[in-house]
Amino acid sequence: MKRVHVDNYTPKYYSGKWSWDAEKDGLNFEPHSDLTDARERYIITNGFKFLRTINQEEELIFRQAYVRAESTYDSDTVVINDIRDLVLFLMPSEFLTHRFVEFMHRPAVHRLLHALMIYFEYFLRMVEFVLVRRDELAGQIQSQQTIEMKKTFSIHLSQYRILVARNYSVLLKGEGDMALYYHLKEIVNISDTSRDKVFHEQFLAVSTQMVWICMHRRAYNVIEMEMNRLFRSDHFVMARPEYLSFTPAETSLLYGPNCKNVNYRTQVSPLVQELEHVADVDMPILWIGERKYRGTDTRILEMELEYIVPGPQLRLIDVAHGILGHPKRLYNTILELDWPSVRYSNFSTLFDPYHIIRQPHLDIPKMDSDKLRKMSEHYDHFYKVYRIYEPHSVEILKKWLRRDKLIQFYRSGGILLTNVLSRAEKELKDTTPALDVGTIIANYFKVKARLRKGYPYAEDTVSITTSRISTLNSPGPKKGHSEYFFD
Repeated sequence: MKRVHVDNYTPKYYSGKWSWDAEKDGLNFEPHSDLTDARERYIITNGFKFLRTINQEEELIFRQAYVRAESTYDSDTVVINDIRDLVLFLMPSEFLTHRFVEFMHRPAVHRLLHALMIYFEYFLRMVEFVLVRRDELAGQIQSQQTIEMKKTFSIHLSQYRILVARNYSVLLKGEGDMALYYHLKEIVNISDTSRDKVFHEQFLAVSTQMVWICMHRRAYNVIEMEMNRLFRSDHFVMARPEYLSFTPAETSLLYGPNCKNVNYRTQVSPLVQELEHVADVDMPILWIGERKYRGTDTRILEMELEYIVPGPQLRLIDVAHGILGHPKRLYNTILELDWPSVRYSNFSTLFDPYHIIRQPHLDIPKMDSDKLRKMSEHYDHFYKVYRIYEPHSVEILKKWLRRDKLIQFYRSGGILLTNVLSRAEKELKDTTPALDVGTIIANYFKVKARLRKGYPYAEDTVSITTSRISTLNSPGPKKGHSEYFFD
């Protein structure tokens, strides 16, 4: 990754002013960054203040302590874990509780965030399509083919919402690892409403930030508005002037026919409404990512391919999900696109594997595609699909909980953040015994054996993404009942 700040030298005093502190009876230095540019440095999400950017000192701390290690899989590409780590570093201090940080590292939450990023990739394209058509159709009459095409677009968007709702329902029901975060207390069955409310608000804020960063930091107000609408309802979406307003026809196109507003006392979220009204032809969507689909419905096959292909391999199927799967050499520390690196990569309309030069667009659906789906056939399934996750250790969770203390420790000189000469002098004075050659070689072969293809999946009958039900116990260590982790 490129550095936001070119130099890795952090001066002791930045640009600012000195003033006399009567309480401390001494001089106090006030940097200018604490007095001005507050709007550029922070961004408000659901009432919480997140960092929009980082200074030179914070960048060095993040790169040294919190960036994903090179020993993990696909360390040279941007994955969901990279976006999660960045948001955890930028989020407010009140979010740093053991319960919330551990929750963000759970596989079920990873699947929900993955489905949200897929949904918002398509939703932002739909919003752009609606705004463009709003200007084009001023005083014009639409043709029947245009109406059918819009109906197909709305059905596709509703199918992505079903995928999000399916993953969200796992959290609501408290299944598997999510039982630790269920709102009902054990034995007494009393709902912990106040804590669950705060927990839900924090998760929505972090999810909004993650999706916004994944979508190249564009259309923030649209993402925030839709995120609150999905997990709450229109009753609880704030009326802000920055939010877009849609006509009833545009609302029906974007939100689908299942979105119904009733009295707020009996209102359920749009995600739950989607699960309550799943069409028969869309039932296989509920099994995407759980078992391999066998049938002739090409739409289900497209969604399954888009969902089960890992981010680093999305370029192989020519699909874009924001910045997922992009090489880190094109981005800086806070995952902003570095345009000089893009220019040096010589991308063009003919060679654009990461959809950086090509504009996001909606493919025109084939005529009578809905009628063909109703005639499709579905067969019995034989394969179970599972995803293998990077494990998180207790040390990583403790490091996140000590984030503020660690930053203060770095800044106080506990770990020197100065120029190369000062760090070299400190290393020369260090008397800690160095690793011997045998240990270094053993560590190298350990990392190589972990990342090389064929370990521990030596047999051709076992795939990283799918396997037969009879071979479910073969890959890696298993945690719980259905989650798989790398060694």
